[in-house]
Amino acid sequence: MRTVGVGVIGAGVMGAEHARILAGDVAGAHLVAVADADLSRAEAAAQGARATTDALALIADPAVEAVLVASPDATHHRLVLAAIAAGKPVLCEKPLAASTAECLEIVAAERRAGRQLVQTGFMRRFDPAYREMKVALDSKALGALRILHCQHRNAAAPAWFTGAMAITNSLVHEIDVCRWLLSTEYSAVTVIPCPSEAGGSGDPALFVFETEAGSLVSVEVFMNAVYGYHVHAEAVCAGGTIGMAHPALTRTRRDGAEEGAFPANWVPRFRDAYRLQNQAWIDGIRSATPPADASTAWDGLVATCLADQIVEAMATRRRTPLVLPERPH
Repeated sequence: MRTVGVGVIGAGVMGAEHARILAGDVAGAHLVAVADADLSRAEAAAQGARATTDALALIADPAVEAVLVASPDATHHRLVLAAIAAGKPVLCEKPLAASTAECLEIVAAERRAGRQLVQTGFMRRFDPAYREMKVALDSKALGALRILHCQHRNAAAPAWFTGAMAITNSLVHEIDVCRWLLSTEYSAVTVIPCPSEAGGSGDPALFVFETEAGSLVSVEVFMNAVYGYHVHAEAVCAGGTIGMAHPALTRTRRDGAEEGAFPANWVPRFRDAYRLQNQAWIDGIRSATPPADASTAWDGLVATCLADQIVEAMATRRRTPLVLPERPH
């Protein structure tokens, strides 16, 4: 079976990591080119493949059969639309676009294309811990789900990070992966931000979702937890619980104590998830059958649409019904 020539747009931390994965860790793919506004950064990420500053030229290149978009969020909309217009599969890092309206345009464009071309980069669906939890929950071996508890903690947020970005950039992962884990939609949310020493930035914050299935999802987002990057989930069911184990691969015991390390950021924690996501994407292109568990353009739209509503709910601190747009016909 042929290999798939891939072009990566964006050579920042995430784009460079995707280029590295596609260049050596994904069977059936080869890295053709990397585009970035900074040519030297594109060249470093390309590892010998072609480098360019022209993202649209990369999409149009006949040697590029599939496109991975990891450029700044504001560029996603036009680049994904360009890939759809070129008839090329595209894996777009979250968010799919900067607004619900832009996401709707992407969903409508894909529908007009007549085939599934877009995958949104919610890689947690491919993380082994989440996948093991989903198998257990789908089996109903622990009984009906009552509450899914989630934690999303970063060591420190950059100076430019805003309270809204805690939702649109971080919580958005839980919005997607919990929908997938529980196979249900959300019906309402209550946001409880904590007053901070800085005077009201709302970090940490607690988000309590009600689902159409009758269960609850609680998510703590803490952007300045200091000790490291820590993502955790535990499902409380009628007949037991299932939760993620400690993220470290090893634990050290000495001097009457046990310890394990937390990563500094998301890259080491989800390295396997990114690799497995990209492999599933390539396998789907080669077999002409998109991966069943992948986040689609519609899933990307749902995540952005809900995030926009939750940003508004954060200001009111009231229980807020959540509404999804109608699918384009």
